[in-house]
Amino acid sequence: MKVFYCHNCHHQVFFNNTYCENCNTLLGYQVTKKTMGTFEAIEPLKWRSLNPKDQNALFKPCYNYSQNQVCNWMIPFDDEHIYCESCRLTHTIPDLSEPQNILYWQRLEQAKRRFLYLTQQLNIFPRPKKNDDDRYGLRFNFLMPQPNDPVMTGHQLGTITLNASEADVVHREKTRLDMQENYRTVLGHFRHESGHYYFDILAHLYPEWLKEFRFYFGDERQDYGHALEEYYQHGPALNWQDHYISRYACAHPWEDWAETWAHYLHMMDTLDTAYHTGMCIEANHRIDPDMHFKESPIGSLDFEHTLTNWFALSYALNGLNRSMGLQDAYPFTLSNGVLDKLRFIHRTLMKTALKPETRHSDESEST
Repeated sequence: MKVFYCHNCHHQVFFNNTYCENCNTLLGYQVTKKTMGTFEAIEPLKWRSLNPKDQNALFKPCYNYSQNQVCNWMIPFDDEHIYCESCRLTHTIPDLSEPQNILYWQRLEQAKRRFLYLTQQLNIFPRPKKNDDDRYGLRFNFLMPQPNDPVMTGHQLGTITLNASEADVVHREKTRLDMQENYRTVLGHFRHESGHYYFDILAHLYPEWLKEFRFYFGDERQDYGHALEEYYQHGPALNWQDHYISRYACAHPWEDWAETWAHYLHMMDTLDTAYHTGMCIEANHRIDPDMHFKESPIGSLDFEHTLTNWFALSYALNGLNRSMGLQDAYPFTLSNGVLDKLRFIHRTLMKTALKPETRHSDESEST
């Protein structure tokens, strides 16, 4: 993620800020410019940009910014929409009469915006589903489980459902331990489930792409329900670390793709942040990797160099976390088989253009 600055006092600000902590000036994310904007409120829903390049352009805060304080994205003032590009993707939210649900919803939307920021950089920002039959659009349902009515996080036909309880730290950590996972975050859920969404689009638009997919991930036509039943009954394959990024990736080629896709996004976002903050790592031993950027990791032409940078950064992050008594920031091992899968995903994003009907458009209608 880029480094952002307040246009009023030039102090550094962050992606989730709603005001500058140095000068208290209003802030909001400008989607079309992919940057944090600085604003002066002329009226409650009429803000003037303080960015000199905007030439006093007018904006309005998203409805969920002004009414619920769960969003910080801006909309051009003359736009007919009252919800921003992120909030238009949210179809169902938890019952806000329950106080804890407001906090859960806030955390879910915050993670979703972070996920969407990276899709902007990759030029795969989704648009809202027009209707249930719209195969290219995307919607999110954030649901709280009820007695005798559990909620399963998952994806189906362009709808990503998230169990809103995942926004509860205690619930999520207990689930992580029960599932024998070494990593579980709300942002990770968005990235994993989006893998299923983008797979469906790629498989439909480019049937020939499936041939190479099956070479790396296996035949996705095998029975999904039976494969999951076998996984939960017998556990992962022996020596799964040699071929898969996680235990769950063993369950089915769809899950292997989604898990690997999520890790690709983890890598790109973290490396992009390191790139924009000017980080570099000088190896102190000849066999240790170092990290020097010669280009942005997003859409990098030399992906092998990007992978080398990732090894250096993840080693450093893990070491720093251990020094603080924390768990590893990236508790995974990338085998040669997994690296080949990551290379395939990178090639896919570099060479395979999603057609206009699949991407976000200002003319898209929310459901």
